[in-house]
Amino acid sequence: MKRFAALYARLDDTRATSAKVEAMRAYFAEAPAADAAWSLYFLTGQRLKRLIAPTLLRSWISDATGLQPAIVEECYAHVGDLAETLALLLDRAARPQPLIERGLAEWVAWLLALREQDVEAQRTALLDVWARLPLDECFLFNKLLTGALRVGVSSGLAARALALHAGLDETLIAQRLMGDWQPSAEAFATLLTPGSAEAHPSQPYPFCLASPIEDAPDAVWDAGLPSGLGPVGDYLAEWKWDGIRGQLIRRAGQTFIWSRGEELLNGRFPEIEAAAAGLPDGTVLDGEILAHDGTAVLPFAKLQTRIGRKTVGKKLLAEAPVAFVAYDLIEWQHADWRTRPLAERRAQLETVVADTAAPRLKLSEPVTAESWDALAAARAEARERGVEGLMLKARDSSYQTGRKRGAWWKWKLAAMSIDCVLVYAQAGHGRRANLYTDYTLSVWEGPNPGEGALLPVAKAYSGLTDAELTRMDSWIKKHTREKFGPVRSVEATAETGQVFEIAFEGIQESTRHKAGIALRFPRIARWRTDKRPGDANTLGDLKAFLRA
Repeated sequence: MKRFAALYARLDDTRATSAKVEAMRAYFAEAPAADAAWSLYFLTGQRLKRLIAPTLLRSWISDATGLQPAIVEECYAHVGDLAETLALLLDRAARPQPLIERGLAEWVAWLLALREQDVEAQRTALLDVWARLPLDECFLFNKLLTGALRVGVSSGLAARALALHAGLDETLIAQRLMGDWQPSAEAFATLLTPGSAEAHPSQPYPFCLASPIEDAPDAVWDAGLPSGLGPVGDYLAEWKWDGIRGQLIRRAGQTFIWSRGEELLNGRFPEIEAAAAGLPDGTVLDGEILAHDGTAVLPFAKLQTRIGRKTVGKKLLAEAPVAFVAYDLIEWQHADWRTRPLAERRAQLETVVADTAAPRLKLSEPVTAESWDALAAARAEARERGVEGLMLKARDSSYQTGRKRGAWWKWKLAAMSIDCVLVYAQAGHGRRANLYTDYTLSVWEGPNPGEGALLPVAKAYSGLTDAELTRMDSWIKKHTREKFGPVRSVEATAETGQVFEIAFEGIQESTRHKAGIALRFPRIARWRTDKRPGDANTLGDLKAFLRA
């Protein structure tokens, strides 16, 4: 644990990518295999599920420190992070004897065993550990305990560091880490094995990701050169579907569906699994899971009713049917096709989908155009089609790991936006725990701006700079009307208040919200200091978006 705590501190102290990679490489070189396996698990974004209810932990820290529960609660509200609160409060506790050093893997095993004990045994064990664990490790231990451990690196950086340590290709390491990788000394040793170690039939490939285009394609610089994207004919254009990105795998007579978030979705989309049964063994498709009635794509709201459902009844299958729309072939006849050009992969994909002839397995149709202007005109129709814009893929590109600029581009429509009035504010978490950063925003209910009540339509947590957040925090504290626990209501009239432009990607009807509308991915685009609340948008303006 001491070694991993030191790594955690080094990663937290630097923003330099090269320094982070070197710190991880050095750690992997000296850590025991079991510890290295669990550290890799956490470095790639995985976490232990919460072991003990936070209310119990706050009660027990009161016992450990002798502080009144009310003081503990006030400290937690101020800090905003339970693990950090526990560590800070324990800093004042006496430590009569040091705890015997355990490695990271031993501590994880200890915590998992703790989950199976009764509440009193859990309390006794934790009080003993808190009293004797060195302070420099206590914070990290509490992060593991609360299931809140997040490390400031991406899974790609961790794979790069491990590849440098092992002397292997980064792409190979990334592939071996995909899917249901379980940390153990044996699994870690397998990761470092030269050559192509045999993988489980369910293992997916790392996804190829697209870079965003903010301007017209002929204004984009590729790899820093003013060459633009080149002729429109060099690219395969497809609609950018609004669904669940996934890989459909058929190996060893079985079907596996993986999301881009590396979640195994088997059992949730039985109609897709049934369609995949007709694929030849040794086939992996990349594509999108969409709500689809067999002839047309349905709104994302339909797909939302299926997300999170591990079992699906007949009624839901009928109300929200789905299909897998394939747009790439990355394994064929058990051979890895990722290094082949897209044009070759696409030609074979068309044959595979046609031969399978499954209604719930469809091909992503290309969007054809003679020029960039014609393609831009087609893109302008995206919202009416219920898609987010266009994908542009170089026909000679390989299927790369992660986001490599120049191969795939996403040319999305500009987000929709409205002006909203701030009505409630709540303190943030972590380093923002002392600032009011989480905002509830509203529009006017009346037919004209400034008329009727203010109806909440969105919550936004991002979009302002640190300096703007500090200014807003000061304003909120000075203009608070009421307090509801951690939430404050603020002055909001036609003349007094704050206006923010909110950008969002989608809009749908919702019976869960008083306004009858829900926005998808709302975030703050601008702080409209040039507007008064009476200039903000109305519910009618939002409904016009909905009708469109």
